Formats: sequence, C-alpha cells, structure tokens
Amino acid sequence: MENFYAGVDNLSGFIWGGTWNGEVVLPLAPMVVVLLGTGLFFMIRLKGLPIRRLIPAFVTLFTGSRKASTDPDAKGEITPWNALSTALSGQVGTGNLAGVATAITLGGPGAIFWMWITAIFGMAAAFAESSLAVKYREQHPDGHIHGGPMFYIKNGLGKKWTWLAVFFAVGTVFSAIVTGNMTQANSIAVAVEAATADMATPIAPWISGVVIAVLAFIVIIGGIKSIGSVAGKVVPAMALGYIIVAIVLLIMNAEHVPAAFMQIFTYAFGLEQAGGGVAGYAVLQAVRFGVARGLFSNEAGQGSTAIAHAAAKTDDPVKQGEIAMLGSFIDTIVICTMTALVILSVQGQFPGADGGTVEYAWQSTLQGAQVTTAVFSQGMPMGGIFIAIALGLFAFTTILGWSYYMEQAITYLVGDWAAKPMRFVWVVMVFIGALQPIDFIWKFGDLANASMAFPNLIAILLLSPVVVAMAREKGRL
Repeated sequence: MENFYAGVDNLSGFIWGGTWNGEVVLPLAPMVVVLLGTGLFFMIRLKGLPIRRLIPAFVTLFTGSRKASTDPDAKGEITPWNALSTALSGQVGTGNLAGVATAITLGGPGAIFWMWITAIFGMAAAFAESSLAVKYREQHPDGHIHGGPMFYIKNGLGKKWTWLAVFFAVGTVFSAIVTGNMTQANSIAVAVEAATADMATPIAPWISGVVIAVLAFIVIIGGIKSIGSVAGKVVPAMALGYIIVAIVLLIMNAEHVPAAFMQIFTYAFGLEQAGGGVAGYAVLQAVRFGVARGLFSNEAGQGSTAIAHAAAKTDDPVKQGEIAMLGSFIDTIVICTMTALVILSVQGQFPGADGGTVEYAWQSTLQGAQVTTAVFSQGMPMGGIFIAIALGLFAFTTILGWSYYMEQAITYLVGDWAAKPMRFVWVVMVFIGALQPIDFIWKFGDLANASMAFPNLIAILLLSPVVVAMAREKGRL
C-alpha cells in the first residue's frame, strides 16, 4: 500500500508541479500550462468579457435569475439562480477552508496569488463551458435534462470524439467519488472531531459519516429539483454568514492584514526566500499548490459546474455562461481570500515541529481543516464550533452538488436506469470517506481533478469558435 501511496504522490507531483520523487523534472507543470493557458486563451478571444461583464452579470443574477425563462419551449429543470447555487454548492466546500489552508501550508502564502490567477482566467473557461453546456444539452421525453461536457463533445464535436466524452465521464465518476464525496466527508469528520476534542467523549469520524450520509440521502433521492431547491436556499445564506464572520475577524486583527497581503505577493514570486534555487523551488511550490487548490475550489475548466448550469431553464446560453462565471469569482476571489487573510492575520500559540509553539497556524504542524479551525478558535469565542458548522455546511452542499454530477456521468455511460442505484452507492462512499487519511485523499483528489480537466479543456478549445460566435451574436464582442 505504501508503494501505491508513493505512486499517487509522484503522479500528482508531476501533473501539478512538474516534480518526480520531490525533484523538479519540468520547468512548468503540465496541468498549470494547460489550465492557465486555456483560461488566458479564452480571456483574449473573448476580449476580457469576464471582467467587462462582471457587474452586468451580478445585476442579472439578482434581478432576473430567480425566475425561469418565460419561453414555454425553453428546456431546463431549475431556475438559473438554483443552477448557480447548485454549481456553487459544489464549488464552495472544503476547498474554501481546508483547501486554502493546505495550499498555504504546502505552497506558502504565495499560493493564494496563484489561486487568484486561476480564478480570473477560470472565469473565462467557466463562461465557455457553461454556455456550451446549455447550447448542446439534451432533453429526454420525461423532461429530464442531460448536459455538460459529455454532451457538448458528443453534439458539438461529433461521433469521432465519443472517446473523449467517455474519458470525461469516467473522470467525472472518479473525481466525484474522491473530491466531491470522500474529501468532503473526511474534512467534516476531522473538523467535528477537533472541535469536540475537549468534550468527555469527542465525536468520532464514523458518527459524522453516518449523519452526513443519512442527510445527503434525504435530499439527493429527489434528484436535481430537490438538490437545486435546497442549494438555492442554503448556499447563499451560508456563504454570506461565513463572509461576515471572516470580515469581523479581519477587523479585529486589522493591524496584521497589510502584512498578510504583503506575504501573499512576496512569497508568490520567491522574494521572501534567499534566492537562486531556493527561491525557484518556492515559487514552483506556490504555483503548484495554488493552481491545484484553486481548481479544486472553483472547478473552473474542470467541466463539473457546466453540468449544473445545463439544467437551467433558460433559452440564452450566453446569459447563463455569464452567471456561471460568477461562481469562480464568488468562490475564490471572495470566500477563499477571506479564509487566507484570516489564516495569515490571526496570531496565537500553535504547535511547532520541535515540540514548541509558533506564532501562525500555517507554520505549525496542523494540517488542512485543523489549521482553519485553530485560527478561528484563537480569533473568536466558539470559533472552533463555528468553523465546524461552516465546514459541515460547505462540505455537505458539495456532496449534494457532486452527487448530481456523478449521476449525469453514470447515466451517460450506462443509461438512465443507473441513476437511483447510484444514489445509494453515493451515500455509502460518504461514510467510507469520513474514515480515510487526509493527506492521501487530498493528493488523490488532484489526480481526480486532472482526469476531468484535461478532456474538458481539449473540448472547449476545439469548440472555441462556437463560444466566440455565441458571444458575438449576443453583442458581447
């Protein structure tokens, strides 16, 4: 088993960091080049549309997206608002709490800068994939929508590209189980156990696993309409609540916030290190973990959120694409930044590697969700309980959203009959995930994300003329 773990670690390191056995073998990691390159390509081809249309997209979101299209012939099962909420339920999860902490502890504060870059370019990729998902989706006789990368590959690129659609669908199953299910359940279990450590009987991971599995089943058994309805109510409330608490903590530690921003920029370019090879390796680590955790968090370019937006009841692919790109902005530029600044600003006494203590949690021996929990516990009364609840809600809604992605991938591969059986399999995997080692799951998750991102990025690049034509037709270019 140790050889298997080592293999996963090496492959993850190569794809995301250009390293093998801890040594740099490529100046730029394959996934970094493909992901950022595709985002930059679409940002240029769309003439900065994600930036130009950011405010208008927010206006559309808050003024008209709560209602479905007035066109009675428009396809779709849920409102554009609920489609974004479902996508955000998958985006806003442990990546915003444990993932940000992992990026900083493994890649340094500079990883946050590269998370921002991933999100900005990712907005362009999110627009492309979601507009394509609406354009090429299929509606079955019973009214159910089938959409996402599998279908814009199938209907946009043609039969000769069926292998790519299958590749993506298999990757989606792989990624859903690891990143959308097991990682989320694991992070909840770890946070709950840490938050109740001082109790006479701490809550064991298996108990958390059972509770999450039961609650998830209650929602997902009703399909996308049930998931969208719950997400449309829970996701906006939980995101706003978390942002408010984070802002309060930052105000309480205002004197340290400027230094936190400075660390992000200096570490991003190796300015904090001695120079030479040390600085170069530090930058490589910052890019690797920043981009990896950025993709894990906002999923832009991965193709997952396109599956949710394909279910929107709208007749305008471009408008839904603009709403979709807001997901990357809200998830990473807003929520992940809040988490990062709190981690880098709150001082305390945290366990050090030599048995002593350190001033900042990201420099301690704590890992993942433990870092975020420790910082909030230090910064405010009942902070550990708050972060456990926040992480629980974030991760739980992610489990809901990814259950739909898994279902869409499975039904594409083997048929609609598999939808309901897979809902039972899904909740069993939730329980199993709560009991797994955190380090292994995070690194395995990087491979899972790449298995979706590569085929999806190939597809949207090949279909880029269609994306540009749609945007031009709607007067966006």
